[in-house]
Order: sequence, then C-alpha cells, then structure tokens
Amino acid sequence: MPVLTRLIPSPVVVDIRPGALDDLAGVLADQRISHSGKLAVAISGGSGAKLRERLAPALPGASWYEVGGGTLDDAIRLADEMKSGHYDAVVGLGGGKIIDCAKFAAARIGLPLVAVATNLSHDGLCSPVATLDNDAGRGSYGVPNPIAVVIDLDVIREAPVRFVRSGIGDALSNISAVADWELANREKGEAIDGLAAAMARQAGEAVLRHPGGVGDDGFLQVLAEGLVLTGISMSVAGDSRPASGACHEINHAFDLLHPKRAASHGEQCGLGAAFAMHLRGAHEESAHMATVLHRHGLPVLPEDIGFTVDEFVEVVKFAPKTRPGRYTILEHLDLSTDQIRDAYADYAADYAKAIGS
Repeated sequence: MPVLTRLIPSPVVVDIRPGALDDLAGVLADQRISHSGKLAVAISGGSGAKLRERLAPALPGASWYEVGGGTLDDAIRLADEMKSGHYDAVVGLGGGKIIDCAKFAAARIGLPLVAVATNLSHDGLCSPVATLDNDAGRGSYGVPNPIAVVIDLDVIREAPVRFVRSGIGDALSNISAVADWELANREKGEAIDGLAAAMARQAGEAVLRHPGGVGDDGFLQVLAEGLVLTGISMSVAGDSRPASGACHEINHAFDLLHPKRAASHGEQCGLGAAFAMHLRGAHEESAHMATVLHRHGLPVLPEDIGFTVDEFVEVVKFAPKTRPGRYTILEHLDLSTDQIRDAYADYAADYAKAIGS
C-alpha cells in the first residue's frame, strides 16, 4: 500500500495566551503527559524561584530542580539528579538555557519534556535540538521534540524586552535561511523539504508583516506561534536547514571571533539575514527587513552592536567556515574582502534611504 501521508513530529499540546500558566496543572494532568502527577521541574535560580512559589500549590507531586547554567555538565548533572525519581515527565520552566538543559536531561533519562517558556528569545523552545556550552565552545545535541509547549503572554511581557527583540530577529532570519536552502537546491541539487520550508518561511513572514509592537498581545502571539512553528519545521526537515543559513553563519562568526563582545543570538541573526538578503540581490526585501528590525529596536548596522565596518567585513568573510558543508549565498558568491566591503556600503546606503536619513 502506498504511503499517502506522513506523520509530523509535534507537541500534543500548544497553549499560547495570556494566563496560560494558571492552567499549567491541567495541561500536565493530561494522561499522555502524566498519569500520577509525579513531575521533575527544572527551574533557574532567579525568576524560576518566584514561579515555583506561584505554581507549587497546584503541583503537589512535583520535585523541583534548580539549574545552575546552560552547560553540558549542567544538563548531565540534572539528568543524574532526576533519574532515580520515577517521574512521568520533565518540565523545563524558564528561558532558553533552562529549557535546553531540561530537553537534554529528559532525553537522557527517556522522559517526555514539557517546555514552559518565560521568554521568546529564540526558536529553540520547540526544536529537536539542545544547544549547550561544552569544553570546546558550544554544541548542538539532538533530542525529541517537547510533548507540550506552554507560553503565558503575561509572563513574556514581564521579561526584559531584549528577549522579545532577540526572538524577532531569529524569526525574521527564517526568510533568508529558506532562500539559502532554495539556492542550494538549485545550484547543488540539495534536497529540500517543501513543507518544512513553507512552515519556516510563513513563520518569518507573519512576524515581518505584523503591524504590532513588542508590547502588544497580538504581536507576541504571532511571534510565539512563529517560533514554535520554526522548531517543528526543523523536526520535519530533520535538521536546522529551514531556519539556519548565511544569517546563522554570520551569527556564529560573531560568537567565535568576538566571544566577549557578541550581542544576542537573535540580534546577530537578524542583522545577518538583512545583509544576506541584500547580497542575493533582493534589495527591496532587504531594506524592508531592515526597517522592521529598526522599528522593533533591533540592530541593522554593526555599529548598533558596537562593531566597526572592518570587523563586520571580517565576520562575513569568516562566516562560511562556521558551517562546513552548508551552502548559502556566502559560499555561492565567495566574495573577497573588498567585495564584502562594497556590498556593505550599498546595504547601508539602501537602509539609510529606506528610513529617510
């Protein structure tokens, strides 16, 4: 019999709305998640402690674990502490580092993971990847998708606004990443998954074209949904290709060349995406993306995050070395230092014209 459809790895519950945290106990009582109420909850030492005080009365069967940071050692230590508890599920309650540690720990001890995000800084909260610092720098570790995702927009608004801005940059970079994937398909015959590409691109376009701002529930809803869809698109594709192209190569280059000065992941990805769109000749799209980044308070030029033009040129030149084997507009053009500098001058001029300065 022919296979007529395919199964998509995705959470059984996605709850994104104001006040969602108040109903967390009900979500966790779902028989597919926990039949006994025995849960291992990973939290940070800061905001996590306040949330524990708020949620503990509704989760009497939970054990609470404080996570020190976002390293591989932290995640292994967390798994070791949890493995003797005979829990139904692991709950990661916090930002990206806490959720990534919880993802890794849950995978290590064979339990489902419930991701309860307290900020929207990047698209990793629903992805099949845990990004953890290790002795060699930073590594990505394959893990199952969360079985449930809960995002309380009231909690998101209480977090520093820089986290929302970072998520915006990461979501918008999907548009450039998918364009890179299509380029690799045309030029190198790389297989492309149309469903994964469509999900990632539409998530980015929804954020790009929404008229709201970082304090609006409507905009935060679209951003949160976009980040969740992006994570699922990576599961569909089987790797990070739908959400990682030249934009992320530039981000990684910032991190590797200037680890003590680098900005947030999403800020660097957004800047990288706008510049990459310019490089591929999509000047109107690049200028539009740049103006949207500017409207939301994200960097558009390297000086916005404390880098000189020369340093940015060096970053772009180095960027292809960060992902050997990945084909993007940077590998396709293989620009010299002078060509990158000229392209950047044109990009900056287009941006200045777009915002009327």
